[in-house]
Amino acid sequence: METEVVSKSELKKLNPVFGQLSFDNHEQVVFCNDKDTGLKAIISIHNTVMGPALGGTRMWQYNNEWEALNDVLRLSRGMTYKSAVTGLNLGGGKAVIIGNAKTQKTPELMLRFGEFVHSLGGKYITAEDVGMATSDMDLVRTVTPYVTGISEDKGGAGNPSPITAYGVFMGMKAAAYHAFGTNILEDKIVYVQGIGNVGEALVESLTNEGAKVFITDINKERLEEVRDKYNVNIYEGTNIYAEEMDVYAPCALGATINDKTLPQLRTKVIAGAANNQLADENKHGLLLKEKGITYAPDFLINAGGIINVYAELENYDKSEIIRKTENLYNTTLEILNNADANGITTHQAAFDVAKSRIDARKLKNNADQLN
Repeated sequence: METEVVSKSELKKLNPVFGQLSFDNHEQVVFCNDKDTGLKAIISIHNTVMGPALGGTRMWQYNNEWEALNDVLRLSRGMTYKSAVTGLNLGGGKAVIIGNAKTQKTPELMLRFGEFVHSLGGKYITAEDVGMATSDMDLVRTVTPYVTGISEDKGGAGNPSPITAYGVFMGMKAAAYHAFGTNILEDKIVYVQGIGNVGEALVESLTNEGAKVFITDINKERLEEVRDKYNVNIYEGTNIYAEEMDVYAPCALGATINDKTLPQLRTKVIAGAANNQLADENKHGLLLKEKGITYAPDFLINAGGIINVYAELENYDKSEIIRKTENLYNTTLEILNNADANGITTHQAAFDVAKSRIDARKLKNNADQLN
C-alpha cells in the first residue's frame, strides 16, 4: 500500500486549529460570525484552572484568518500565565475581531459580539485591547455582565492603559537595577516603539524621571503630538534595532525580537508593553541570555492592565490597584535573580512561577472534586 505524502501546508489545512503551532491545549476556541453586522471574531479560552478566562478584545485588520487565529491563540495563552504569575485568580482568554477598527467597528457589531461573549456563560470575560475603547466596553456591558474595563462613572475601573504603562515602568526599573545596579532611569537612553495609549503613558513616566527618550510609530501625526507634548525625540532612522541604547521598549505588536532583529540588538535591557515580544520564546530567550541582555518578561510587566480590570471583579479600590501594580517591581526583580541563580532564561523563570501556581490549583481542584 502506498503512503500518501502530505506537505506542511496541506497538513495545516487538514488541522486548522489543533495543528496550529500556537495551539497549547487550549480548552475552547469559538468562531463567531454574524452576516448582518459583518462580525467575524474568534474567542480563545486557554485555561480556566485558576478561574474564569479574562482577556481583552483586539480589533485588527489581519492579513488572513490564519494570522488572526495564531494571534488569539498566543495572546490567550499569555493571559493564563500573566494572571498566574501576578497572583490573580483568573484564567487566560482573549478575543480578536477581524476588521479595521476605524472604519468597520459599529455599535451593532459590538453588541453582537457582546451577545457571543454572553453565550459562554461567564467562562470568558472580555475587556479592551488594541482597537477598542472604554466606550466600547460600556456598550458591550448593556448585553452581558461578562465584561470589565468599563467607565468609572458606571462603576468600573476605567481605561487600563495608564496602569498598564505604570506596571511596565516598574518592571523596567527592576530590569535596570539588574543590568546597571541602579533603578534610576535619569539620562538612560530609552527607545519606545509604539505610541498608543500605553506607549504615551510610559513616555510620560520616563520623561518625568529624566530619561532620554526616542519614539517611533507608524502614525506620524501621533509621533509629532507626543514629541511636542513631552519634549522627546522622534527616531528618524530606518533600523531601530541597530541603534545603541540602554533600554528597548516594544509597545506595539509582538514578535519584534526574532531571528532577523536579535543579532542586531545593541541594548542592555528589553522592557515593554507589547505581548509575545519573543517570536520563539525558548530560542530567542536563550539568545538574549547569551548576549547578556536583561529581558523583563512581557507577560509579567504588562500585567497592570489586568490588575486594573480585576479590581471590578474583586471590588478593591484605586489605591490597591496601584499597590499591586507597584509590586511588579519586586516580582520582576525576584524572577530576574532566580533566572541568574538557576542558569535559565528570564522568560522560563517567570513561566515556572506561573506554571507551579496553576499546577497547585489543579491538584487542589481535583482533590475537592473527589471529596
